[in-house]
Amino acid sequence: MIDPVVDASWIADRPVVLADVRWYLDGRSGREAYERGHLPGAVFIDMDTALAGPASPAEGRHPLPDPEVFAAAMAAAGIQDQDQIIAYDDAGGVVAARLVWLLRATGHDAALLDGGLTAWPGELTTEIPVRPVSGFTARPWPADRLASLEETVDAVGPVLDARDAPRFRGDIEPVDPRPGHIPGARNVPCRENVGADARFLPVAELRERFAAAGVTDAADVISYCGSGVTACHNLIALEYAGLGAGRLFPGSWSQYSHTDRPAATGA
Repeated sequence: MIDPVVDASWIADRPVVLADVRWYLDGRSGREAYERGHLPGAVFIDMDTALAGPASPAEGRHPLPDPEVFAAAMAAAGIQDQDQIIAYDDAGGVVAARLVWLLRATGHDAALLDGGLTAWPGELTTEIPVRPVSGFTARPWPADRLASLEETVDAVGPVLDARDAPRFRGDIEPVDPRPGHIPGARNVPCRENVGADARFLPVAELRERFAAAGVTDAADVISYCGSGVTACHNLIALEYAGLGAGRLFPGSWSQYSHTDRPAATGA
């Protein structure tokens, strides 16, 4: 399997499929942003229809999609089982990581484009590529890469919260019912995995960040965020740093905060 993060020079002479996965919490349209300008040849992958199932209090705002729905979306975009998919966004990969994680968890070659749209050295285009509908096999989400709410609450290893510090502390909560975080969780804001240029920090610095949160091996790590999207960025960062594969709690705070379980606040 290819590395979880690659740069523009790596893809220059390879027959990869570029996937634009822009999505915005504030309601802006990722598709409209794509149509205004995207990387040449990139297809658009919609977060809400391709990478998530229907939202509900019981499952959270972005539960995992049905594998058949995910496979149909990949096929409709012209993505085949054997393709190497390189995904990007305009936010350091914190959104596109969801697609990369879903693909890698099911055995497909996929990676984040380091720096994403902001680091692309060439011109953007408004031309929409036409790729033939392909065959993409539906595969079940692997149980060993997922954690339920109960497993997260009772975790024996580190539970990482990928949200920004103010949301983790409970200072603000813009979208979910209650502020705060899961008791015992440790805050590793995913947006700080990258620098001002939107590229990932050097591996040594990433390892230091995770070590400060008690992580030296991802085997027992569970990652969550607001709705299971940006949590994937921490999982990709762990793998990129050579620490292995952790587990995703898909429901994340959007599921937990609908329960009557206690919420912790502060650092």
